[in-house]
Amino acid sequence: MKKSMRKVVLVSLQVMFLFGVSFSQNNTNNQAAAAQVKVDTSAANAKVDTTLKNLGSSKRNPDILDGVYVREHYPNRKAVSYSPLREADVMWSKRIWRVIDINEKMNLTFKYPMEANPTTDRKSLIDILLDGVLEGTLTAYDASVDDEFTKQLTLQEIQKSIAGHLDSAKIAIPDPPYEKDTVELKGKLKKDDIVNYRIKEDWFFDKQRSVMDVRIIGICPVRLSRDESGNLKEGFSPLFWIYFPAARQVFAQNEVFNNHNDAERRTWDDIFFKRMFTSYITKESNVYNRSIRDYRLGLDQLIEADAIHRDMINLEHDMWEY
Repeated sequence: MKKSMRKVVLVSLQVMFLFGVSFSQNNTNNQAAAAQVKVDTSAANAKVDTTLKNLGSSKRNPDILDGVYVREHYPNRKAVSYSPLREADVMWSKRIWRVIDINEKMNLTFKYPMEANPTTDRKSLIDILLDGVLEGTLTAYDASVDDEFTKQLTLQEIQKSIAGHLDSAKIAIPDPPYEKDTVELKGKLKKDDIVNYRIKEDWFFDKQRSVMDVRIIGICPVRLSRDESGNLKEGFSPLFWIYFPAARQVFAQNEVFNNHNDAERRTWDDIFFKRMFTSYITKESNVYNRSIRDYRLGLDQLIEADAIHRDMINLEHDMWEY
């Protein structure tokens, strides 16, 4: 009887000892895990703080989040890749030149925000192009030569056309000799003078996918013409041509205002890829290499432009049997 009691006591002591060792190990592991969680949390907080400063914060104060969440989607967007295309797949193509009038209601996103009412959450298209050209991300080509990207503009030429140049001038004064020499800044670009954008694009029928598709080749901002004194004169002046495929990544990282939902804004690449703008045709490829205005006047130009567009639609429809 005594031996059995001793065995029971020894077994109980062994069980208590093992339980104590196991509890001690579990406690140690829990403390280590808690320390690990604490380290991971601090690292995550540091990452969020960095993200707030880089992506979602106000430009005036990097420690303030101007919104309810960090905007991470648009700064990291990539341009949607085009479908593969071979020369053998193109059974028909036509080059088209068109104009996007930014004063039309559907194209107001191309115009705003203007210099008088700037904002930090988005930029107008001209601001995106100018920033890209000045920082070297985009390459500008001389629009006065041709639209085939043959002459690349230097940074000095671009800065001169944008920032203007100093020129001597005479101003009237009330005392003799009644004139005074001074220096004035002339030719400075006013972003509010941008009135439209010229688009050069290729329409084609891809027999591999059996679709009519379009690829934009170049884009050119156009401004009102001004004389040396800064007064408006008749006509328009193209600034420069931008090779569109090289600019798609820049467009993909800049958002466009959405009238219906601020949480579902599009990027500039989406606007062009989905053709979310209105425009009119000014030229099609032809043997004379002439624009519509060279052989049509007034309202007849719009009628001719509509006829060119309608012919392309009918061509696509005629390829199918119903």
